Amino acid sequence: MASVSFLGLGLMGGPMALRLLGAGHGLIVWNRSAEKSAPHLAAGARLAATPAEAAADIIFLNLMDAAAAEAVCFGPGGLAEAPAGPRILVDHSSLSPEATRAIAARLHAANGTRWVDAPVSGGTRGAMDGTLAVMAGGEAADIETARPFIMAYARNLTHMGPLGAGQTTKLCNQIISGSLMSVIAEAVNLAKNAGIEAHRLPEALAGGFADSLPLRLFTPRMASGNHEPPIGSAASMAKDLQAVLELAGTTGTATPMTRLALHRLNQTMAQFGPNAEALEVHRLGE
Repeated sequence: MASVSFLGLGLMGGPMALRLLGAGHGLIVWNRSAEKSAPHLAAGARLAATPAEAAADIIFLNLMDAAAAEAVCFGPGGLAEAPAGPRILVDHSSLSPEATRAIAARLHAANGTRWVDAPVSGGTRGAMDGTLAVMAGGEAADIETARPFIMAYARNLTHMGPLGAGQTTKLCNQIISGSLMSVIAEAVNLAKNAGIEAHRLPEALAGGFADSLPLRLFTPRMASGNHEPPIGSAASMAKDLQAVLELAGTTGTATPMTRLALHRLNQTMAQFGPNAEALEVHRLGE
């Protein structure tokens, strides 16, 4: 059986790795702060001291950004120091397509590791429930090898094309979800200010054109002001929307809604702090 490892046990990676363990897969784990691995070790995982030590046949990454991915791959004890051999790395982080291709080429040159970019959508609830949407770029054979493991925490996995296609698809996802955060926030605030029960909007709009999973998930949290556990940080979404603008610039794509959504997220962080949850955008209208 293939050996499997998971590097990056944060808000998303932590529950994804737990679902792999729950599905009966043996797992090696690594995280920059080792204390986050406690529930995984209790579930039977083995802790690696460095990323290189965690270099299994199939490696899963879920990291914050390109700088974190470069550190895990090429820093001291990084994956580039692992022995050469047939190995697949499935990256669930959200990076730019350009950064993905550059890091992947550099790691392949170091020890032959083959890279699949496979960002996810569905938030922490999707990670815990095993209902994530995974959009992948890379070689079809590598994606199919990883598919049985990915489906421990995903509802669907779609091969979108060559390396970088998964990240491009995720940026399309972020245009929609990032913009909807601001749009739903406006609707919630209008409902509250007009004296109707904002938390009942999903019930009232169910089955209509405005019905959506974001409406059902975001509205109760915005209406109540409850942001625990966080769905995702404003900083992370802002990073992704900035990557959208960069790709839009190189492809000649107009993105006015993305620019407005990014502006609102930057306002949210400026007003409520750098660690604000993305859905706190609704507080700008209070």
